[in-house]
Amino acid sequence: MTLNGALFKSTIVAALGGLLFGFDTAVIAGTTAGLTRSFELTPRSLGVTVAVALVGTVLGAMFAGLPGDRYGRRDSLRVMAVLYLVSALGCALAWNWNSLVFFRFIGGLGIGGSSVLGPMYIAEIAPAKLRGRLVGFFQFNIVAGILLAYLSNYLIQRADFGAEDWRWMLGVSGIPALLFLFMLFAIPRSPRWLAQKGRIDEARTVLETIGEEDVPGELDHIVRSLHLERAGDEPLFQWKYRVPIFLATSIGLFNQLSGINAILYYLNDIFARAGFSAMSSDLQSVLIGFTNLVVTVAAMSVIDKIGRKTLLLIGSVGCAFCLAGVAGVFITNSHETLLVWLLVGFIASFAFSQGAVIWVFISEVFPNRVRGKGQSLGSFSHWFMNAVISFSFPVIAEKSKGAPFVFFSAMMVVQFFVVLFFYPETKGVTLEEMQEKLGIA
Repeated sequence: MTLNGALFKSTIVAALGGLLFGFDTAVIAGTTAGLTRSFELTPRSLGVTVAVALVGTVLGAMFAGLPGDRYGRRDSLRVMAVLYLVSALGCALAWNWNSLVFFRFIGGLGIGGSSVLGPMYIAEIAPAKLRGRLVGFFQFNIVAGILLAYLSNYLIQRADFGAEDWRWMLGVSGIPALLFLFMLFAIPRSPRWLAQKGRIDEARTVLETIGEEDVPGELDHIVRSLHLERAGDEPLFQWKYRVPIFLATSIGLFNQLSGINAILYYLNDIFARAGFSAMSSDLQSVLIGFTNLVVTVAAMSVIDKIGRKTLLLIGSVGCAFCLAGVAGVFITNSHETLLVWLLVGFIASFAFSQGAVIWVFISEVFPNRVRGKGQSLGSFSHWFMNAVISFSFPVIAEKSKGAPFVFFSAMMVVQFFVVLFFYPETKGVTLEEMQEKLGIA
């Protein structure tokens, strides 16, 4: 099956949720100094301002499946687009700190919801032999959104909108959010969801629209798989699933214990503490975002050749080394010119390992009958630790600029040995063979 126009358009539109996901995640980095001045924020209240979006993200990711199952993936994505739009406009027009926090929370709901619904929609509309690449496009868009946020911050900083340029930085995402909302009216529903609701004729029409070669056979396969899923449903938290639960939660936790999102959120503050100007900080952020994008693409191209475990081990060493170097710069108050290159090295190491592996790995270690619940658990551990670290980072960094990076570096050393001794290699292993390998067949 080839990638026809309708399938390509549907993938592009759904993946726009990933672009907004990445943009809203990273745009806060360029606003922290301005927000601190405008609202006289303490390190603690700045942490709340950043972390409140992650609270919304956790809740959005936890509960997005409910409207997704009831009203459909596409229609639920429209709600996420509205949340993105309301958040962008609300943050741009925030009249006090409480209103800013509220609209940041609303944006978090959109991020969390789209992180579940976007890949779900693409996976359900894509043919099996194109599914990996098409779902991977959502991850690519997240990284592209991060780069776009840093570039947008830099351009707005150069335009010199004044002391409250943060309003423009936070509000500009309303443009792609509005585009996302309108374009969602031009794509079909998920054929799998339609079949689940008994709307077989509509599911058949969608399969024909996206260019499915064997429509009767694919439709029959979908219907039979839905029956099997209902028959095989069972609780996740059982002793026999202890290994995949450990693998999914640990990779989610280590993903954030690397400090990746704390660094992305507070990147401009980190550069400012090392003596860089606001303009220079924004430009350095663009370089780091570009590195993230390029290395993510490179990692996605070799993940099935090199293997997940090998990538994680390589990345652990690179992250630990670069984070230790960042800690050294702040502890000794010297060699500040090395900071940008150490952070570029860290981002490259992370993107080549954790960034490319986490969502693939989580989806591979659970059997079919609990895969959805397992992915939700891994996602929850990731976002929960993200919120904890993002809140605490400015508070700890205020007392000791180097301490957070010493901790992150140590966690990457721990990750190296955990991966080395406990993680299986999933490269080239079928899902059924993986169940036997983990003793859960």
